[in-house]
Amino acid sequence: MIRRNRTSSKDIGYGLYLYFLGLSTRNVAKALSFLHIIKRSHVAIWNWIQKYQPKRISSQRNKIDELIVDEAVIKVGSELIWLWVAIGPKNKQILAQNISQERNMFVAERFLSNIIGEYGKHPVSTDGGTWYPQACQFLKLSHHIHSSYEKSLIERTIQYIKDRTENFDDYFPCNRKGRCNHFHVKNWLALFVNMHNKEVLYS
Repeated sequence: MIRRNRTSSKDIGYGLYLYFLGLSTRNVAKALSFLHIIKRSHVAIWNWIQKYQPKRISSQRNKIDELIVDEAVIKVGSELIWLWVAIGPKNKQILAQNISQERNMFVAERFLSNIIGEYGKHPVSTDGGTWYPQACQFLKLSHHIHSSYEKSLIERTIQYIKDRTENFDDYFPCNRKGRCNHFHVKNWLALFVNMHNKEVLYS
């Protein structure tokens, strides 16, 4: 009976970190081997990305005094879907992200409701989308339009996530043609946000 050696979470962490620095899965495998960390194939690296379940980094709640929220359309394969993002203005961590096939008050309300469950109620800053004031009114949240600083901050964050997500899907498209549930993108986004917040927290 052949016994497989389990890869330690520390070694997986090294691999994921290298991947998020921009290396391909093949180059991550080469780097891990060259650095004498561990020998694994590029397929193994890809499996780490798919199976990794990041633990949420607890944001310091006393530093969250506002939620900056926005959405943008992204392309996944041949399909256009909506990316929703919420960040904090002080620590600039990504507090929440989600994807949806529709953009309306109900999706906005569900997104904000999940954030409330995690971080409590805070004032919400958004763009001029009519779905946000309606959702905030329903959830009894204070709402205002982005300042120029808030707009710049959220737009840079969303563009960064959008670029990396679309590049990811180009290299690793959904293998369920015609019936993709976007699980591969959701899993990748959770991993990406986790790594991003670690960089912000410890930089």
